[in-house]
Amino acid sequence: MRLDEYRIMWILVFFDLPTETKKDRINYTRFRKAIMKDGFNMFQFSIYMRHCMSRENTDVHVKRVRKVLPPKGHIEFLRITDKQFGEIEIYYGKKKEESNKPPPQQLRALLIINI
Repeated sequence: MRLDEYRIMWILVFFDLPTETKKDRINYTRFRKAIMKDGFNMFQFSIYMRHCMSRENTDVHVKRVRKVLPPKGHIEFLRITDKQFGEIEIYYGKKKEESNKPPPQQLRALLIINI
């Protein structure tokens, strides 16, 4: 099966959860641990991402995250294709992170599986 960068998807979960009370902090921690258990990795503080092989697979993971939503806070989902994700420009201060030519699709699949 040929990997298709327009079929392969990424889910980004953006969240802003209260941490003022002990209960808020417990809910925050539970939510964060639950999405990490489902395979999400931190992209930035309060932004987590997960690779999925198809749009249908993103539906499964979004449903799982919806089941663990805390009672308070703001949570958003963004689904983008692998092609769109590859267009992200990353900077550290004013210095742009140099990205070399992407690896062949077979190697990229192995890298993704090992994440």
